[in-house]
Amino acid sequence: MTLAAVPWSDVAAQLRPFVAGRVANADVDDVLQDVLLRIHRGLGDLADDQRFTAWMYRVARSAIGEHGRARARHPVAEQREEPVSYDGDDRAAAAALAACLTGFVARLPSPYREAVTLVELEGLTAREAAELAGVSISGMKSRVQRGRAQLRNMLDACCAIALDIRRKVTDVVPRGSRCCPPPKSRG
Repeated sequence: MTLAAVPWSDVAAQLRPFVAGRVANADVDDVLQDVLLRIHRGLGDLADDQRFTAWMYRVARSAIGEHGRARARHPVAEQREEPVSYDGDDRAAAAALAACLTGFVARLPSPYREAVTLVELEGLTAREAAELAGVSISGMKSRVQRGRAQLRNMLDACCAIALDIRRKVTDVVPRGSRCCPPPKSRG
């Protein structure tokens, strides 16, 4: 496929919901732009035009994964001195919880952080993540379960989380004056 033959607006329209379902709303345009740039750069190496759609989504998954890893390495969760309650606005409560979660993922021990990032943030299957990490599938599943348990313990110690009947976050109330401490420094 040639660059002239690519309907870029159609590609962007097709990828936007895919990206939006996997990254924060504020990051959708940046990640989508990165995906389109990667597709543009790699288009000359694509040998089979009929594989364009599958390849396009593979490129998108890669960019989304890289974005998730970068956010896990450099969490931007702001520190609050005063406890904050998110009454009434489910999105604000979920966003606050996501900010905490980012910091906690970064604090997980290496094998669990990698497993949770690959499976939960990047959306890879346990099989794909196991191949990337060079471990067995059952080993990857175990790491993901243990990582989730550690995250649950960290969240429970940090915040009281209220869920509705659909198990959606409705309220987050920090237990102390400093919910979501920054990740441990490595040096």
